[in-house]
Amino acid sequence: MMRTVEVLIVIILITGTFITSSYFAVLPWPRQVSPVNLRRLALTTLQILDSNYDLSRAAFDVSNESLWACLHVALSASLPPNVLYNLTIYEVDNYDQTGVTLYNSLKSISNAENLGVTSDVSSSLVASSNVTFSVTPEKIGERSDGVTLYILNCSDANSWWTTGYTSGSLVSDLYKLLSPFFVTTVFVQNTTQLGQLLNGTTLSGEKLQNAVVINPFGEAVPIPGGYYSSVGVGYDPLQSSYALYCYTLGQKVLQYNWTWVSIVGYPLYYVGNTAKFPNEQNGWGIYGMKQVGPAAFNAFLQGLDNQTYTFSSNSITGSPTDVMYLSSQTIDNCNYYGIYPAPYQTANRALPTSILSTYHLNVTTKIFDTIGNWNPGAVYRHEVTVNGTKFFQGGFLALGLTRTPDIRLTALGLLSDYKPRKYAADYTDYGTSRLVVLQLGLVGGV
Repeated sequence: MMRTVEVLIVIILITGTFITSSYFAVLPWPRQVSPVNLRRLALTTLQILDSNYDLSRAAFDVSNESLWACLHVALSASLPPNVLYNLTIYEVDNYDQTGVTLYNSLKSISNAENLGVTSDVSSSLVASSNVTFSVTPEKIGERSDGVTLYILNCSDANSWWTTGYTSGSLVSDLYKLLSPFFVTTVFVQNTTQLGQLLNGTTLSGEKLQNAVVINPFGEAVPIPGGYYSSVGVGYDPLQSSYALYCYTLGQKVLQYNWTWVSIVGYPLYYVGNTAKFPNEQNGWGIYGMKQVGPAAFNAFLQGLDNQTYTFSSNSITGSPTDVMYLSSQTIDNCNYYGIYPAPYQTANRALPTSILSTYHLNVTTKIFDTIGNWNPGAVYRHEVTVNGTKFFQGGFLALGLTRTPDIRLTALGLLSDYKPRKYAADYTDYGTSRLVVLQLGLVGGV
């Protein structure tokens, strides 16, 4: 019985203490617990007001009282009832003698004489409706006769490892993304024309040296008939293999200082020519091509490094992890060039870092971050030394993605490596833009 009484007394004491402390406790105001972010609210409001260019029209027609009355109503409707506002339009003048931009106030509206002790502000530049702003891309190498972009569009070859796409659709997308940055873009329409290029003959008077050559056929590469598929140059009779053709490709990339681009998968795993191989298929039912295997890319690297051709069927690609992430350089260039692929991909054809020393290569652009000893996607430049001077001669881009190509990554990799500039119109030119400043406060402050 005594224990029960003791427990009741303890409960009464604890309850009394809690009630007393709650009575004297000072709780914070709701706005302190969950404060209004006035800066974000101001910026969002400006974006909403100009979603149909209504704010821009008002900014360039400050004498139109009817238009400004509508803007006043829109502001009141867009903001909570306890929020005060002051919206001001500034004209952006030419720079003064000290190089400082001048802003002259043109119009201001508000729903209060002052905004209290708590306020924040956001601003936005709006453009005149009769001004067109354009972006002009720099042409790669335009000050040194320009760089030619070759896109293989061989009608007598088939692609592989390009699930969901045809080579024709990939060619079209590549042209739209990259041709504005090149002085000349040339389509290689068949394997005969590819043979001409490898022989050093231009197709339309373009510049052959220092060109970029994109192979949109995935893991397959078109092979010309005749000379480049002949014994001793394109065909290795001892191994019954066309790895020797890929060795020749590597030599031509070195000779002409080309940047060879492989858009997806294991580079040069198959050779394709529907006329030469009408009854051959790659093991997966795609006729007109023949599997070469890992020996092809090994031979390409030997040719690029001017090594003696040796048949090697050792596979060198691998899958370091399930997900690869874009490098910080690539992410930055997504915003600059306006190309936005997914920030992560899967790649089971990554190249090992060991090829750098074996074939005198340098990674000049990482499309994806290096993972362990693997590069899932990068631009490689071949280094040569002449009389003690080192320079790059020949190179390639390789994207070891799994099956589905993403042309945006190819474009970003090349643009990140060559770094062409974009010349944009200046939004501070006199009379073409105005600054809108929206300051918000809370009724009564804090």
